Amino acid sequence: MKATPSSKAAAVVKPPAPEPEAPAAPEKSATRPDDIVVPTRCTSCGSSHLTRDYERGEIVCDECGLVLEESMIDQGPDWRAFDAEQGEKRARTGAPTTLTIHDKGLSTEIGWKNRDPYGKSIPTRNRAQLYRLRKWQRRIRVSNATERNLAFALAELDRIASGMALPRNVRETAAMIYRKAVGRNLIRGRSIEGVVAASLYGSCRQCNVPRTLDEIASKSRIGRKEIGRTYRFMTRELHLKLMPTRPQDYIQRFCSELKLKGEIQTRANEILKQATDRELTSGRGPTGVAAAAIYISSVQCGERRTQREVAEVAGVTEVTIRNRYKELTEKLNLRVML
Repeated sequence: MKATPSSKAAAVVKPPAPEPEAPAAPEKSATRPDDIVVPTRCTSCGSSHLTRDYERGEIVCDECGLVLEESMIDQGPDWRAFDAEQGEKRARTGAPTTLTIHDKGLSTEIGWKNRDPYGKSIPTRNRAQLYRLRKWQRRIRVSNATERNLAFALAELDRIASGMALPRNVRETAAMIYRKAVGRNLIRGRSIEGVVAASLYGSCRQCNVPRTLDEIASKSRIGRKEIGRTYRFMTRELHLKLMPTRPQDYIQRFCSELKLKGEIQTRANEILKQATDRELTSGRGPTGVAAAAIYISSVQCGERRTQREVAEVAGVTEVTIRNRYKELTEKLNLRVML
């Protein structure tokens, strides 16, 4: 008997339909939400003339009028001030960070006035506790030997710089050089005062405010040879690339101390330019050449200063001025009526 196929057709099992994939989440920007990118060029016409409307919070292109950004966040203060005194009273921020303090000015300090934030006098029974708080606050500001070294060195640096009336940028640069020396362990075996004086000398040359080694040695407790030796060592180890000082760098300061007119300073610079073109300044001390140029220009302009007065200001001897004076007058054919 032949087998017959079943009258019922076999049910075909279909695979379940794949579920629709969920849309991929947008990738997060690599930048933080507070990193605001301000456009500098128009996306339509390519112009760089953009105007920021602070009232509307928009950035508009001046050429085509396209609004590049809107609803900009105002990052200024939330208060208004109509003069500098009112601005100082309403400001709630502290002083900026500085390298001239061992903790960069980020720590707190408890003042010595026995008054609370409202200006009221602190009761006598609480003053002993406040005194202990001040004492421990001073102790915890300097926690290890490195910070103790920095605190002493930067105080010495500020003392020398104040005595020489050096600007703020010179002090910041000197503090940065000293911190690099501490990081490279160049202080070991050398006096802190010597490294500070060498850092200050290097920063003066780097900031185009030249001072001689004798001037720095007179304000510090270190000799001229010690400062020069430490400076050469630090420039070699820290790879400081400093150009040699020029006589022109001393003209303005020397003329100011001698109370000379501007025309004398201009004439001295002209003499030094001629001397530089003929290579008369190479191999000579810049202060001596500058002093001789000032002496010649003062005589030519009718406002004479003696060689002794110029020598005292420049920190050189009268013999040096006479030698440089003879060289400049002979080689440049300068007429000086004494």
